[in-house]
Amino acid sequence: MGFGALGRRTAKSTSTLPSFGFTSSELRTLRALKTPAGIQRFLDELPYNLSFTARSPQRVLRDRTASCLEGGIFAAAALRVLGFPPLIFDLEAEQDTDHVVAIFKVRGHWGAVAKSNFTGCRYREAVYRNLRELAMSYFNVYFNLRGERTLRRYSRPVNLVRFDRLHWMTTDKPIWFIAEHLCEIPHISLLTPPMEKRLTRVDQRTFRGEMVGHRKK
Repeated sequence: MGFGALGRRTAKSTSTLPSFGFTSSELRTLRALKTPAGIQRFLDELPYNLSFTARSPQRVLRDRTASCLEGGIFAAAALRVLGFPPLIFDLEAEQDTDHVVAIFKVRGHWGAVAKSNFTGCRYREAVYRNLRELAMSYFNVYFNLRGERTLRRYSRPVNLVRFDRLHWMTTDKPIWFIAEHLCEIPHISLLTPPMEKRLTRVDQRTFRGEMVGHRKK
């Protein structure tokens, strides 16, 4: 459980905390976010990146733009600075793009921080008992531009500490290796085949609501 999960910091001086390769100015920016909700507000203020890129969290800080992948990984890095493990999981879709989400746990319940071009595929409060519950919270608002409900599977948590040797938090190089790892690991099905056959398309009111602020190329 991290500092944020406890709702307070220890008396330890911030000067003794790890920098993870960020500059002191960047660390101040990240620590000023204070909570997962603060990280989400920061991401919400960034323009959605429509380019095919994989910026590191440090590059996101400097360029002030993020895609779904970049936003999820940035959120994991920011959570780490606040004292949480840097965890992400992958929501896998059919006839649609996947969604990378940073996840955190508070008093035994999961929440999420995410960057999305759709209204409802962003923040989740830490109220979900397990990752299936958390993944299913995205189901009804996860659809493609044809209005088809597309979410099908989710992955286990990935602790990005495994990529520390590649300097994933601060490298100037693309961090596609994280996306590649998510493509390679097993995913857990959310629906049975009969469920998939019975799915309806989203109604126009839901569609319009989810498209508020949607960016197009």
